[in-house]
Amino acid sequence: MIVMLMVVVFVIVMLMMVIVVVKVAVMLVMIVVIMVVIVVVMVVLMVVVMIVVVLMVVVVVVVLVVIMVVVVMVVVVVMVVVMVVVLVVVIVVVT
Repeated sequence: MIVMLMVVVFVIVMLMMVIVVVKVAVMLVMIVVIMVVIVVVMVVLMVVVMIVVVLMVVVVVVVLVVIMVVVVMVVVVVMVVVMVVVLVVVIVVVT
């Protein structure tokens, strides 16, 4: 009887130990999975931020180029108008 009780107690203790080990292993796996998920999310966020920054830089550069082109066109138009006016004035004065 005593031997049977000892065996039963031993088996129960072993089962408890196995359950504890399994719980700890599951917790460790969960922690690792959570850390991996966090790292993946941070990498994705960094990539998204980089893409947004690149897009903003491209937009700013395009806007600046458009502004420069508009300014150059305006300057050219103004110069042409001024030259035409000067020519007309010179022609009128000469004649």
